[in-house]
Amino acid sequence: MSKPLPGATAAVRLLTAAQVDFELCRYDHDPAQTHFGAEAVARLGLDPERVFKTLLVQTEGGPQPFAVALVPVASQLDLKALAAAVAAKRAALAESAAAERITGYVVGGISPLGQKTRQSTVIDTSAAGFDSIHVSAGRRGLQVRLQPLDLIRLTDATLAPIARR
Repeated sequence: MSKPLPGATAAVRLLTAAQVDFELCRYDHDPAQTHFGAEAVARLGLDPERVFKTLLVQTEGGPQPFAVALVPVASQLDLKALAAAVAAKRAALAESAAAERITGYVVGGISPLGQKTRQSTVIDTSAAGFDSIHVSAGRRGLQVRLQPLDLIRLTDATLAPIARR
């Protein structure tokens, strides 16, 4: 199990407190890069199907105004499928400023773990096919490898087919 370093993110502190087995993967983030998931895949030499991007979605006509969606970097989020998964009429990607305010993380480093306010979380069903996946650890240039079941438990997530290949 990794021990958090001084300055650890909220995600790393949560994983440590929960005594979850995880591995931090660091890389030098290029400030000119705006495709954060693709950058993580390239810099760390990872499988893009096993690296999940975290997206904040604004919903209408559902029980909550926002939801968190995780889909593989190699895929796109199916907004209709996500809306159905959270019992909303519609869903759209949240504005960057709203995503940062609600999660407490900067865009490109939004982790599904340790967010400022807890949202309904939906993870694409493909995650269940892997023994481990990578998600942002709460900072650009920092990914965490963990078991999908641990991520589901710590975020109280549901699995649904929300990715389009």
